[in-house]
Amino acid sequence: MKNILSRKSLFLAVACLALLASCGSTADIAYVKDAPRDTAVPQSGEFSKGIQSNDLLYIYVESRTPEATIRFNQETNKVAISNGVVMNPGTAGVQGYLVSNEGDIIFPVLGKMRVLGMTHAQLAAEIEHRLVSEGHILDAVVTVKLQNFKVSVLGDVARPGQIVASGERLTIFEALSMVGDLTIYGQRTNVTVIREENGVRTVGELDLTSKDVFNSPYYYLHQNDVVYVEPNMKKKRTADRDPMVMTYISTGVSIVSMLISAWYYYILSQRIK
Repeated sequence: MKNILSRKSLFLAVACLALLASCGSTADIAYVKDAPRDTAVPQSGEFSKGIQSNDLLYIYVESRTPEATIRFNQETNKVAISNGVVMNPGTAGVQGYLVSNEGDIIFPVLGKMRVLGMTHAQLAAEIEHRLVSEGHILDAVVTVKLQNFKVSVLGDVARPGQIVASGERLTIFEALSMVGDLTIYGQRTNVTVIREENGVRTVGELDLTSKDVFNSPYYYLHQNDVVYVEPNMKKKRTADRDPMVMTYISTGVSIVSMLISAWYYYILSQRIK
């Protein structure tokens, strides 16, 4: 009887160890784990580097005299041609002003405008100034917004893909939440951000487990950033294996365990008789 119990105990112990091994070690997945709670941290970093090539801008002109704004707004003037200048050439059906590779837009009446590197507020002020100073609208109020703010998130996240956000302020945590967060295999200590601005490409790294992430220039994502979450070492080691191997092992262990239990109870019932 003792031999039967010891054999069963030994087998169950081995089965448990196999199951634990299949699960791997518990990863530290806590975000910003070293930051004290209930504390105020001043924000740093920029969430915009100004207008860039291929930005799609929404520009709206307002006035106390609405008739004066008709030719300046795409909502009221779908095909605006004035002084031989087309409002938004090459973007038929697109609402907005696409910034060219050279950093220009073509605005009705005012013509070609250099906007590369300007903030939205600066561009709005420039258009207002020209509309008033050139006598087009005496009380012009201009709104400028970015319409195609997007970043790409790749790697070990739940739903990799491209994010199109409203506005131009997006943090790394907001972006990750929009793709379903990192998987259990995603490395949280070295998330890569690839950024290209003004013809310069930079590669940054974020440690999501540290409070220093808030001070990183990559905490606020910029237009067209690419975020890559690298898999941890366990996933890398198992990348070349059949993804169902551990399932097969776990199922096999469960079946063998049930057979041993049935055999044990059969022997026990025979001894009781």
